[in-house]
Amino acid sequence: MNTKTIFNSVSLILSTLTSTQIDSTEVSQNKPNFIFFIIDDMQPYHFNCLPEGKGLNLTPNIDRLAAEGTVMYGQHVSSSVCTPSRYSCLTGQYASRAKNEMFMKSIGKGEVTNVGWNTFILPDTITLPKLLKAHGYTTGAVGKNHVVECNEWVKLPYNSNPRDPKIKEQLDKNKIALRNAFNRVGFDFAERLYHHNPESNGPKELAVHNQDWITEGALNFIDQNAEKPFFLYFATSIPHGPGEAKRSWNADPLATADGILAKAPNVQPPRSSIPKRLKDAGIQQNDGRANILWLDDAIGAILKKLEEKKILNKTIIFFFTDHGQKSKGTVYQGGVSCPSIIWKEGGFPCGKKNNGLISNIDFTPTILDMAGIDPSMYNFDGKSFLPLLNGEKKEIHDSLYFEIGYTRAIRMGNWKYIALRYPEYAEKMTLEERRKILEDFNKKQKEYDKRWFTDDPSQPFSHVSLIPGGGGAEHASMEQYPAYYDKDQLYDLSKDPNEQNNLANNEQYAAKLAEMKDKLKSILSKLPGKFAEFQK
Repeated sequence: MNTKTIFNSVSLILSTLTSTQIDSTEVSQNKPNFIFFIIDDMQPYHFNCLPEGKGLNLTPNIDRLAAEGTVMYGQHVSSSVCTPSRYSCLTGQYASRAKNEMFMKSIGKGEVTNVGWNTFILPDTITLPKLLKAHGYTTGAVGKNHVVECNEWVKLPYNSNPRDPKIKEQLDKNKIALRNAFNRVGFDFAERLYHHNPESNGPKELAVHNQDWITEGALNFIDQNAEKPFFLYFATSIPHGPGEAKRSWNADPLATADGILAKAPNVQPPRSSIPKRLKDAGIQQNDGRANILWLDDAIGAILKKLEEKKILNKTIIFFFTDHGQKSKGTVYQGGVSCPSIIWKEGGFPCGKKNNGLISNIDFTPTILDMAGIDPSMYNFDGKSFLPLLNGEKKEIHDSLYFEIGYTRAIRMGNWKYIALRYPEYAEKMTLEERRKILEDFNKKQKEYDKRWFTDDPSQPFSHVSLIPGGGGAEHASMEQYPAYYDKDQLYDLSKDPNEQNNLANNEQYAAKLAEMKDKLKSILSKLPGKFAEFQK
């Protein structure tokens, strides 16, 4: 079945379901609530439940989720930057299936499709909230967007004054535009939204995090919908930068993406208490630890609200960071491996740890399965991992596929193959063309008080962007891997988990390399786009 047929079939099913009358009494009695926490750029050392972070953080509420739920150590993402990762979470599809204009233009440019910060959800995209709504759920979203397309949103100048009546008027229009965009993709409730990361939202005075404000919106949603089944997409803007105190945990509590509040939210422990609580717990005091405690306070506020409403025992919680942070913007394990936590009262039959290989494309079918909705009705790229949680299976995939920028990769067991293919126009770019790209990038970085890395246009590109020396998101990954610029890379993760020894040119592994290439080509043959000799 081709892609067009698949999506026409899904659309027909969705239309049929939407027009079906749901028995609200039956739904409320039998359907669990879902809260999907998607955390922005959380590091492995931020998790006390992981070896890298054990005992380093004051996170009693996240620790509770890990202790009472299941830590999915085999959790991966198919794309390792925020936009395509969020696309896959909310659709059950690879981000290369996106249909928005920006991405479609990239498909037609050269012989390699760039999957990156360009894959957006459109009103006609089949989404998890749409499917849940069709079965009687109320759906809500708060926090960071970065995936739902909203062409009506207008970016204001960085030096503009949010108190200026004209600027305030546009901020109000932006808020309404974002709400409408989220409504169109299946969310009944959409408030307290950051369209982009704080520093990219507009006025500098508003370029700060306000976790209390986001949390207050989530609590409002729960208050309004506690007596019926709901799905809440809770997307934090932290710990993604800016991380310094004056722009994060200790920023102006009146500053929000929507403008300046008249009164600060009062739904989490006072921000002023954060340093003392860290000190009293013997935790290293810095802005990173402070922001993680601030985040944990948000989780605590949600758990408390669920307990007050007597619905905690009816709620399943997903806690997930949008991608790996060791190698963001790559398909190395440091970019695509990021353990998640799944919680429900009483835990899951599989126990507190699960090593099954899963992907973020699996979240949508899993949540549908948990809601009693058969995910096989839809042609997802992902699969339900509920059988893993129930202890019925040890694996649901024979392989995992990854896509970002100018790389594609496949993992089969402990074997990993990575293909890097730059488009011909990039390979032939003149020094002057490269200089122009770099100067434009550096100028923007300086304007927003962000770091820039080089003035040398001859520096190589990264895997995800054609910026000499790499962009801010992926620059740190570029020096971690000896074979970073090898076109073909093969790794045995059982012996080389950090992907330091490329076996692709070793004749001893020629058969394994050919097998992995064939598997990658087979997967790409079912997806839209182009990728050099693998996908034309």
